[in-house]
Amino acid sequence: MVTNRHVFENREQVVVRFNPEEASTAAREYPVDLKNQNGQRLWLAHDNPDVDVAVLAINAKQLQQDRVKFAVFQSDKHVASLSKVEELGVSEGDGVYVLGFPMGLVGGERNFVIVRQGVIARIRDAVAKKGAEVLIDATVFPGNSGGPVVTRPEIASVSGTRAVGAAYLVGLVRSYVPYRDVALSAQTQRPRVIFEENSGLAAVVPIDFVQEVIRRHVQTLPEVPAAPQPTPES
Repeated sequence: MVTNRHVFENREQVVVRFNPEEASTAAREYPVDLKNQNGQRLWLAHDNPDVDVAVLAINAKQLQQDRVKFAVFQSDKHVASLSKVEELGVSEGDGVYVLGFPMGLVGGERNFVIVRQGVIARIRDAVAKKGAEVLIDATVFPGNSGGPVVTRPEIASVSGTRAVGAAYLVGLVRSYVPYRDVALSAQTQRPRVIFEENSGLAAVVPIDFVQEVIRRHVQTLPEVPAAPQPTPES
């Protein structure tokens, strides 16, 4: 499970909801502890505190036994890191889908994701390693944080660019980019009120940072002993 770091911080537990395979059954809730009995954190975060990424392991076997629906993005098929983005020719103006549950709209008894669409507003600085986030032109709200951002498959492209013909996970929503306006006092010229609005732009954490956290986690896992080899019969 991947989400934003701030979703897990200062919490002891979260509740994760899944839809059962039976269409008539309501969503099933699973409480998940974020700390063990010793108060140690059970989820992983990026080494850089400014990177808003958190990873939490879930028990997929338990979900399968409970016959609930779940899906994953496979890193070797459905994910585009920044190097892959450059190879594919993804650039400003390319379409994206944003998945999430903004404003707590989860669909009543069952979870039904809300899909919005937008376009990549700025990505070249991230590809060039000059920035740590991608900007998209898509309006997001609380509840979209941690949601996946996926390229929109296209068959046509602007002259001089390539069409991206498949859907790739490129990152996760961090937050909307606020527009702030300051009202000054007519007498003192000091700030009196700050107005904040949703600019319609959203900051996206590239999937590279998620992969870095997962790779570090894999390195901490104990080695699985090799299976014993059969002894040849004499």
